[in-house]
Amino acid sequence: MSGLPDRGEAEVRRALEGPYPVVPAGLAAGAAARGDRLLRRRRALARVGWALLLAAAAAFTVWAALTRPWAIPPSGISPPLEGW
Repeated sequence: MSGLPDRGEAEVRRALEGPYPVVPAGLAAGAAARGDRLLRRRRALARVGWALLLAAAAAFTVWAALTRPWAIPPSGISPPLEGW
């Protein structure tokens, strides 16, 4: 490579040495307010998610207690024993 500086690097150096752009007055306050809203929304969604998970677990527990899916159903293959 040649010893000449890169054109892009020279443009970046000029941009960094020059005056900085003016930042709007309410930018920081607006960003903080937006961050608070996002945080509140995330917390609310997490609470709703946990509530739904808890409700699903409770519904499953009630269903399992009523239907007892682990119990073996009675077999209808053999005839009833009568007259012994």
